[in-house]
Amino acid sequence: MSPTQVIVIVLVVLVIVAALAVAVRSLGRRRALRNRFGPEYDRVVAEQDSRSAAERELRDRERRHAELTLTPLTPESRARYAAAWEELQVRFIDSPGETVGDADELVTRLIEEQGYPTGDFSDQIAHLSVEHARTLTNYRDAHEIHLRNSRGEASTEELRQAVVHYRALFTDLLGEEPVGRRTPEQRHPDTPHDATSR
Repeated sequence: MSPTQVIVIVLVVLVIVAALAVAVRSLGRRRALRNRFGPEYDRVVAEQDSRSAAERELRDRERRHAELTLTPLTPESRARYAAAWEELQVRFIDSPGETVGDADELVTRLIEEQGYPTGDFSDQIAHLSVEHARTLTNYRDAHEIHLRNSRGEASTEELRQAVVHYRALFTDLLGEEPVGRRTPEQRHPDTPHDATSR
């Protein structure tokens, strides 16, 4: 074998090894994004022109999220939010439409207190997706029902479902169930059932 052939073979092997290294790195980054963003990964891929554009968007979300100054809730604040949620659930029985609006406001206040921006809904979703991607579908659905309710287009069952969806993100943000494990009678003797926990 001539020295030229040996050099060509070595160069081909190096190119193949480099291509494999790039492919393995790309697959590792894709797997990390998929694990971090869960169903949000698939949603963004479906919305973008290509998988690489979607992955750039998700990496950009991570970068913008890293620039936030997030503040953990104090135990007092956590207790205050849990009590507000419990009260909200009780009020659902008498005024479901108003309660959905109150749930949207309560979740927004909780998001804001932790340091997330709350101006534009899609921007809010993008920031939340980095740490709370698994409950974003619930939040989107709840927010959509809230908007339909403001136009008078949501049924009582949809309103109940919206509160259940809001509760999923609320619980995720709070880090615990907002309503303790006491029975409904122990919490409110005059209320026979927790109207929204199903």
